[in-house]
Amino acid sequence: MGSRDIAVLVVGLVVLFLISIGNVNGYPMEDLVVNLPGQPKVDFRQFAGYIDVDIKTGKSLFYYYVEAQGDASKKPLTLWLNGGPGCSSMGGGAFTELGPFFPRGDGRALRRNPKSWNKASNLLFVESPAGVGWSYSNTTSDYTTGDAATARDMHLFLMGWFEKFPELKSRDLYLTGESYAGHYIPQLANALLDHNKYSSDFKFNIKGLAIGNPLLNLDKDVPATYEYFWSHGMISDEVGLTIMNECSFDDYTFDSPHNVSKSCISAIGEANAIVGNYIDNYDVILDVCYPSLVEQELRLRKMATKISVGVDVCMSYERRYYFNLPEVQHALHANRTGLNYSWSMCSSILNYSDTDGNIDILPILKRIIQHHIPVWIFSGDQDSVVPLLGSRTLVRKLAQDLNFKITLPYSAWFHKKQVGGWVTEYGNLLTFATVRGASHMVPYAQPSRALHLFSSFVSGRSLPVSEPSDD
Repeated sequence: MGSRDIAVLVVGLVVLFLISIGNVNGYPMEDLVVNLPGQPKVDFRQFAGYIDVDIKTGKSLFYYYVEAQGDASKKPLTLWLNGGPGCSSMGGGAFTELGPFFPRGDGRALRRNPKSWNKASNLLFVESPAGVGWSYSNTTSDYTTGDAATARDMHLFLMGWFEKFPELKSRDLYLTGESYAGHYIPQLANALLDHNKYSSDFKFNIKGLAIGNPLLNLDKDVPATYEYFWSHGMISDEVGLTIMNECSFDDYTFDSPHNVSKSCISAIGEANAIVGNYIDNYDVILDVCYPSLVEQELRLRKMATKISVGVDVCMSYERRYYFNLPEVQHALHANRTGLNYSWSMCSSILNYSDTDGNIDILPILKRIIQHHIPVWIFSGDQDSVVPLLGSRTLVRKLAQDLNFKITLPYSAWFHKKQVGGWVTEYGNLLTFATVRGASHMVPYAQPSRALHLFSSFVSGRSLPVSEPSDD
């Protein structure tokens, strides 16, 4: 037996021992991720597995938990959810945005993310609802769902997850996400507040919400897209003015035909055609990745990386290839039922409610803030899908509804002696911040500025608005 075989045997015996002793010091060792294929060496632990949320129907949600780098026991816990609805927090937050690893350019290994948010917090990513990524149900009707069921299942998930990780029950909890998580996160927080109200036992220690480029209210978020197109020279004056004059977005609906006039629908269609298919609406300054080329390069074991403005725009294809490697799924304890479809970023089997997209989230955020829980809304300024133009207006309206005064006037905030974006605060509990040069997925396009923003959020600090000195 060679030295390499002996090393493998020793690792195997250690893992078997850890599994045999079960939950150790508040951590489920059967869910320990020993080593992901092609993973750089790290000094923090990872866990992954399932939490059953409905035994009767066989509904189970997949999670990935990453300990903080250094003093993990003293740092908070942050939940991250991606949106969609129906898109994966593993594929989004965990492996292309704010987690500790990115896929390598050939889709067969990983590289370190030097700006991972686990520098500031322990991180929990959940593929939610069932039908997203490796989360599943044995009952097909569970894939027809909506906001209320998603919040209920995430509440049950967290109850079950804390039973697996009892050491973290009393830890400060931050709820974060992006895009349609503008629905997921506030409604989950609302459910957890209800739990706290009636529970005589365990209570969730919610310390804050932070949501990036969030869908909060269609009536304001949708027209902001076309205002963004016009203000960035992506559509003509004629088309832009037609939308402004012909479209009444006051009762806009998520599902087609959106409850607007035929002339409005025609103008919107013309605007979308002018913008075209070769612009990434999630970051209008980035070049696009061509799927046929990158997939061929991945099959040939070549590097598919394509850098645009410092960002690998082909990372999503590299990630999908990596997640569908059997050895990766085995290492993550994922796909335990042998799903009859491959992992993908956004679900093709989910039938998510169209009408729930119409819900106005501001009253829910108002209730959360009235419980003295800080809320940060942040926006990448290169995003045309849920642009800052709508979010800023909605945050200001929320502040007015709360009778909050401006406690920090709209100001530039600084990172590494450069403008990181702009920020304003209301009533010391509500913050709106932009991230300069960032996309819909803020940590993806501006990792350093995003980490600065997140670190400030979890430490209870305002973003720095003092001008940097010359020295």
